[in-house]
Amino acid sequence: MSSKTAMNTKTILLVEDDAAIRMVLNQTLTRAGYEVRPTGNLSTLWNWVTRGEGDLLITDVALPDGNAFELMPKIKSSRKNLPIIVMSAQNTFMTAIRASEAGAYDYLPKPFDINEMLAVVSRALNDAVKPPKREEGLEQEPDEKMPLVGRSPAMQEIYRSLARLMQTDLTVMIAGESGTGKELVAKALHQFGKRAHGPFVAINMAAIPKDLIEAELFGHEKGAFTGATARQSGRFEQADGGTLFLDEIGDMPMDAQTRLLRVLQEGEFHMVGGIKAIKTNVRIVAATHQDLPELIKQGRFREDLFYRLNVVLLRLPPLRERVQDIDDLVTHFLQNNKNNGLSAKSISMDAIELLQKYSWPGNIRELENLIHRLCALHADETISSSNVEIELAQITQTISGTKAHRVDLSVAIEQYLADIFVAHEPGLPPSGMYNNLLEQLEAPLISMALNACNGNQIKTAKLLGLNRNTLRKKINAHKIEIIRHTKSNA
Repeated sequence: MSSKTAMNTKTILLVEDDAAIRMVLNQTLTRAGYEVRPTGNLSTLWNWVTRGEGDLLITDVALPDGNAFELMPKIKSSRKNLPIIVMSAQNTFMTAIRASEAGAYDYLPKPFDINEMLAVVSRALNDAVKPPKREEGLEQEPDEKMPLVGRSPAMQEIYRSLARLMQTDLTVMIAGESGTGKELVAKALHQFGKRAHGPFVAINMAAIPKDLIEAELFGHEKGAFTGATARQSGRFEQADGGTLFLDEIGDMPMDAQTRLLRVLQEGEFHMVGGIKAIKTNVRIVAATHQDLPELIKQGRFREDLFYRLNVVLLRLPPLRERVQDIDDLVTHFLQNNKNNGLSAKSISMDAIELLQKYSWPGNIRELENLIHRLCALHADETISSSNVEIELAQITQTISGTKAHRVDLSVAIEQYLADIFVAHEPGLPPSGMYNNLLEQLEAPLISMALNACNGNQIKTAKLLGLNRNTLRKKINAHKIEIIRHTKSNA
């Protein structure tokens, strides 16, 4: 039986090697009305556990006589309903995941807020619910390559949220600026979740012509439209039993949003041109860099779809808000470069400090590309602050030049098409690319020409070199609104 000084007093087993931290936690928990059993080693803890003592366990990971993660399976086997809260100064993504895999109720990265710790203790004692176990065979080694890098407070919150989501099928919305690693987070949710043995299928809504999005998502039957020479499965069917990652969901056209909402509500879909309903068994993870509530106000995104997708929201911080992670990220990228055949390099602290002062509009993707250039273009074994200064100056100059000059249309189209081909690897995009691309170019061209001509269709037709009737048909086809503005007299 648990030892209690009073009928309603809960006993907390506290395992912490640092005497100063142990004393502070002991005093704090005691003032909160708990009976505390403090120790600095696992052997004493195991004696308490086997005697049935304690209502909750708070333990550090690294202790003089072993690692708490190695003992936790025995504890859970002996006392399956004993809540365990794990503390650790090894504030990595894998630490949070290992804590979850070992059956911890929660994970607190050091240093943590003492009030937050008390709140977690209170919830754990009230819930007294055993967290679900990982599927067998998915345990990860502690030094395995981490999918996410960084130990900043902002990333610790992301890690804790991910650890709680791993054993659920909840729909997740990942919000964040371009380059913050939204797809990496989606892959981590899949890789360490209960659907890890299923496929991970990603589709970028911004890279798919709007007329082809439904066929891409749901597939099409043979003869469904011109060029559909054979049945083609869609991403929902390809992701069956796994995870479907809908990247840049804010770029999805309204009609496709309606079909997606119906699928999420009914759990089944029809292929384009198909009659038979197909059951869907996928976990949805969506991502966007846009402000979806603002798009809802503008009538560009369905509010009901937003609430279907926004079950759990993860906001990824931009790199400028987690500059303390730059050192770890650079080390990670340097190791990747070495593994990919580039020469091994180190970086000076002066160079790191210079990188931490930069604003990083392109976020982690921009940092990774910079490290690639530094490794490839500079022969020095140690990347110096002067090397970094040269590259950052070139980036600033390029950005300024881009703003000062027109965009090369052919280059922009080439990049757009390259993204489409990459999105469909290892296969090819659906047929009809030529007409789809012309239609996407045509609408903004006609709209801007009309605006320049103050809505006058005769002038617009002459400017574009089109027949007036042809122009009228295209305006109707693209549903272009004609706006006449009043010019003030000089």
